[in-house]
Amino acid sequence: MELTRLFDLIPYQIANFDKDIALAKKENGSWTTFSSRKVKEIVDKLSLAFIEHGIEPGDKVALISNNCPEWNFVDIALQQMGGISVPMYPTITSSDYEYIFDHAEVKMIFVGDQEIFDKAKVVSGDRVIVSFEDIAGTIPFNDFVEKGASGNLEILENSKAAVKPDDLFTVIYTSGTTGRPKGVMLTHHNVFSNVLQVGKIFTPEKGTSRVLSFLPLCHIYERSASFAFMVMGYSVYYAESMETIGENLKEIKPHLFNTVPRLLEKIYDKIVSKGYELSGVKKSLFFWALNLGLKYDPAKPMGGWFDFQLKLANKIIFSKWREALGGEVLQINSGASALQPRLARVFWAAGIKVCEGYGLTETSPVISASICNFEEIRIGWVGKLIEDIEVKIASDGEILVKGPNVMKGYYKEPELTAEALKDGWFHTGDIGELDGPYLRITDRKKEMFKTSGGKYVAPQVMENKFKESSLIDQLVVIGENRNYPAALIVPSFEGLKEYCNHKGIPYSSDYEMIKKPEIIEKYDREVENANKFFAKWEQVKRYKLLRNPWSIETGELTPTMKLKRKVIHQKYETEIEGIYQG
Repeated sequence: MELTRLFDLIPYQIANFDKDIALAKKENGSWTTFSSRKVKEIVDKLSLAFIEHGIEPGDKVALISNNCPEWNFVDIALQQMGGISVPMYPTITSSDYEYIFDHAEVKMIFVGDQEIFDKAKVVSGDRVIVSFEDIAGTIPFNDFVEKGASGNLEILENSKAAVKPDDLFTVIYTSGTTGRPKGVMLTHHNVFSNVLQVGKIFTPEKGTSRVLSFLPLCHIYERSASFAFMVMGYSVYYAESMETIGENLKEIKPHLFNTVPRLLEKIYDKIVSKGYELSGVKKSLFFWALNLGLKYDPAKPMGGWFDFQLKLANKIIFSKWREALGGEVLQINSGASALQPRLARVFWAAGIKVCEGYGLTETSPVISASICNFEEIRIGWVGKLIEDIEVKIASDGEILVKGPNVMKGYYKEPELTAEALKDGWFHTGDIGELDGPYLRITDRKKEMFKTSGGKYVAPQVMENKFKESSLIDQLVVIGENRNYPAALIVPSFEGLKEYCNHKGIPYSSDYEMIKKPEIIEKYDREVENANKFFAKWEQVKRYKLLRNPWSIETGELTPTMKLKRKVIHQKYETEIEGIYQG
């Protein structure tokens, strides 16, 4: 069977795996599952329903929902009849919805729940809204699907035959850290070329493995992965919510899942906080194992004595870590932002293979990925370049990419497209270095700044090092055109409580604690310890502790958890001036 378009994966999966459970979601305490054949049946009906409704090839349809099989059904059904999906984050604002609806010329909207509907409705105009839940003022999803029940399958086959690999199948609006979102235009061939290469480096067995999915499908990372899972014949289970991931891991016992570093950081911090609750020999053993893991390098011989200790640590300590993840995880893929090397070391030491990758929405997304074995893993690097793409480092250090995965351009933005795609190379905006096929990211080009002394500072590298402290949750390095770098720090209040408990310091409130001299002295030492890794002109000279965490809802983070530096600078202008004037 020739595979050239993404929807070709449905008959491919039926022919090769014929899954009893292709997709699954949890409803009212039990799992609802869909076989490969059931997926095809629903998708075909839905494609015909779109045709019946008057959606034509090239028309845009917005898709706003948390992860669920219905998300996939809409996505693939649109592909089959030549429609173009415009996926959107449920968490963005009504004004963002309005901008994208209008800019993309959206004809129709699918929503996941009441909250999303309420936000979308006020800016939807006269567009029809279909909902996955039973919501007044919408067309229920199942009713819409049934519109295609009596449709002519021959018409659908003709529609599918008319779709070419180089046809646009989606426009994804990147949230961006500044300004209005840009609509990235991706073709079937863009994503399919990437999916086939990524599928080659999954280690769980084809046809029989399970995946837990919780990263947003509206982001290209999890969406492309969902097609790779289809190629591999994996059963995909959608987590109920971010809050239930721990419970879902234990019941599904997945062999693989995708994540972002922020979640791994939270898992690690939670494990360490549990360690602090232990006492006596148990506590000593826990931190002995932890410190052993932080020194581990899976790609290097560590010596017989180290290996003996690690084997013992795995038996008495790390086995519990694996159980918390379901006990059967063979591979965890980490992407979207930089993974702290210490986390990779300790998880690999614990027998949990965390494999970091790198890419952008504009590259469908994967440019490089860590190969999940002891011979090819390299801690601190974002893996090897995948096949079929070229990468070169420009004279200013910027990573340039060429290949079948590179986007068609930005929707209705010819000038931005020309700026990003120069001389046949996509300019990533990231700074990095190559060592043979291995790629390392050192910073974002636009995030680097100069001090008033003319010295360049790469804030992302510094921020990752500072966040290795169990007392620091979030941090931004500032100092453009200033005498020296400084930082805004959001403490890890959970870590701070553990520290106070350990030191016998009474804990009152978060706000009161960060004003106490003994706590400020502790943060002085944490900053001093991190500063040792940087040149004198890079070191953070002063900082301000903040009591409110940054989030998507409060505007400091993008939906993919990246810092919106401009927003943070504006929001904390008074605090920043206080740092430099104090």
